Amino acid sequence: MIDIPDELIAQHVRYDGEAGRAYVASLAARATRFLEHWELRPDGPTMYGRCALVVPVLRADGTRAVLKLQDVDEETVGEPVALRAWHGDGAVRLLDSEDATGTLLLERLDSDRLLDDLPDSREATLIVARLLAHLTTTPAPPGLRRLGDLAEAMLDDTPAALEETPDPTTRRLLSDCAAAVREVADAPGDRLLHWDLHFENVLAADRAPWLAIDPKPLAGDPGFDLFPALWNRFDADEVLWRFDAMTEVLGLDRARARAWTLGRVLQNSLWQIEEGEAPLDAHLEIARRLRKHPC
Repeated sequence: MIDIPDELIAQHVRYDGEAGRAYVASLAARATRFLEHWELRPDGPTMYGRCALVVPVLRADGTRAVLKLQDVDEETVGEPVALRAWHGDGAVRLLDSEDATGTLLLERLDSDRLLDDLPDSREATLIVARLLAHLTTTPAPPGLRRLGDLAEAMLDDTPAALEETPDPTTRRLLSDCAAAVREVADAPGDRLLHWDLHFENVLAADRAPWLAIDPKPLAGDPGFDLFPALWNRFDADEVLWRFDAMTEVLGLDRARARAWTLGRVLQNSLWQIEEGEAPLDAHLEIARRLRKHPC
């Protein structure tokens, strides 16, 4: 029997109602099918993330691995593509996959040693930066979402979102974010981006000190990948230190990186507004600090 954690069920029901409940109910049967198909044996309690069920397993030869079960959407569809391109170099190694269902067989990392547990947030930031510097050297494979398309959509959606933003200070700040994106949108880049490399998406491993997991990949400018490490364990007084340190490690043009980071603030704020919520204070504070930063 595959245990489906109550918390995972609650998350899917909260976001998708009865469709979410039906999806989670199907996971046990899917897990059983892939355990048989890939000759796997369960090897410990199941784990879960925001959307995925993760089953520790042993392969037929005794190798430790994890079976990751998730829905296929515009973010997860590119995960196996990115992992194949990185081939375990700086990221978790993909052992097998079925792209139609989004099911992945991955090497097992140390889930008890997250980068988020590192007490020094500056050192954690530098570890993320070094991983990004390595991962983003890879050209994006064909077929992934493209930052240029996302930027165009953001700029199209901004006027309506501003009309729904009552606070004039927030409206001006988001307008400045949109203006920054317009300045760089003609050169959105072609590197393979992780998109979600925050401290909780970095695990320790036996073969490397730290490896990235759970990419939501797209093709674009590496400057668009900095935001998660600025927001993670948010400290307003550390924003500029983290930004400067990361751009230095990645060797980025600081003005362009600032523009794309403001683009991430705009993207997240648009999502908030679309849900009838105000932009997050921490996101807006990141934008305020970067907007005044001399690059």
